[in-house]
Parts: sequence; C-alpha cells; structure tokens
Amino acid sequence: MERRARDATLIGSAPDLCVVREAGNGEEVLGLVRATPVDVVLMDIRMPGMDGLETTRRITADPGLAAVRVLVLTTFEIDEYVFAALRGGASGFLGKSADPADLLDAVRIVHRGEALLTPAATRSLIPRCHSSGRAATGRSSY
Repeated sequence: MERRARDATLIGSAPDLCVVREAGNGEEVLGLVRATPVDVVLMDIRMPGMDGLETTRRITADPGLAAVRVLVLTTFEIDEYVFAALRGGASGFLGKSADPADLLDAVRIVHRGEALLTPAATRSLIPRCHSSGRAATGRSSY
C-alpha cells in the first residue's frame, strides 16, 4: 500500500479525525482546499507540478484559507526544506518515518493551532539559529 493511502487509512481510523479528500499535486490541493472546508492539510514537499512548499505558501497567503493549517510530511528532513516550509507558513514539519501514533498526534497538535517540529528538525535548526543570531548581532544574549 502506498504511503499516502496508508496515512489516509490511519487518519480515517481515528475516532476524532477524518480524511476529507486526497490530492496528487499542488494544483489539486489548492482546488480542494478552496472547494471543501478542511482544518489541516498533510503536505508532501515533493509532488508533480507545483511542489508542497509553493502550495503551502499559496494556502497560507490566501485570506480565504486563513483557518487552514499545513503539516508538512516528508521523507526529506533537510534544513532548507524545514526553513522553507516554516517561512511558507507551515504549522508543522514531520518526517515520513514517524510512528503512526506520532502522525495522529501531529495532526491533532497542528489542528489545535500549535506548532510542531520533529526532534531531528529541531536539532538542526537550533545551531543554525544560534549562529545566525551571533552573526546578526555579534553576540548572543539570553
């Protein structure tokens, strides 16, 4: 079974969650979220056509979709993807290797309006933020 179908089955089996629709590319995602009320979009970074990062930017920039939260779910926990997803307005970033319970928790966390990063993403972001702060100010203060 393909990963997207497994995730949809998992989410659909949770008593407090449901899968509204599935899409195969960014253009489909935009069309679906504009036509069908959704709370959280699970967004893959790599999709044919418009990628998940650009799709995330478009969702979060659209005032009509202000209530929609984006949880980026990807195989690639690369620093630049994490930064781009967060800059694009994503509410969370989760690796596809996450346990099923972690995926369900992530959807719930993002749905509540909270932010979520994987431990791996957090570990890579902290040193970059520290070095970025020192470069910008010449010193760090806490």
